[in-house]
Amino acid sequence: MQGFLGLLPFVLIFVVFYFLLIRPQQKRQKQVRQMQADLQKGDKIITIGGMHGTVHAIDEGTLVLEVHDGTKITYDRSSVRDVVKQTEEA
Repeated sequence: MQGFLGLLPFVLIFVVFYFLLIRPQQKRQKQVRQMQADLQKGDKIITIGGMHGTVHAIDEGTLVLEVHDGTKITYDRSSVRDVVKQTEEA
């Protein structure tokens, strides 16, 4: 019984860390993966590096981003940070 009481503070610390740090991060990662999976042609996005553009074409792991002056750049799908405006479906 004495050994269990000695481990109790460590168990409590782990539980607190799990609910305050680990679990919210896992939820955020799941949301980011879902956002990247839901990308469609015509979505306006921002990359991790800060490039703003419109999705021109999508492949399995890459996408072609069209920027302001018509330049097309290929990025990994995982480099998308945020979707600014999604394409409106008819």
